[in-house]
Amino acid sequence: MRLEPNALLAVTTGCSLGVLIGSAAIFGAPGLLLKYVIIAVIVTAAFPPLNAIMRRRMGLPTTKIITLESERSAMWATLYPAMITLLAIVPLIFSGRDYGILIIVGAVWFGGTISSALLERKESH
Repeated sequence: MRLEPNALLAVTTGCSLGVLIGSAAIFGAPGLLLKYVIIAVIVTAAFPPLNAIMRRRMGLPTTKIITLESERSAMWATLYPAMITLLAIVPLIFSGRDYGILIIVGAVWFGGTISSALLERKESH
């Protein structure tokens, strides 16, 4: 079984989102873990179809994050999990706050990687 690079990017970005949720729940305002998980699930699930609709309406092509045509796309793709992991440091520094907006940002980036992985899977079948 071959693991496609866009799917691997989605997995690593999802793991980084999990670290962000954990960091926000542990160091943020108390009792918000369920809220963060619900936000992450809803935003991640809503992003791929809404992104496809907006791309069609705007006349933009559907693109994958990692492509064979661009040899540097994999290098640039590492920024997705890296940025989400860096966001996880914010609750450590500024503890006791609600970090729902960070979860939304991370979930949108994760949704983008899922969109890319689904597009690759659709093209390969």
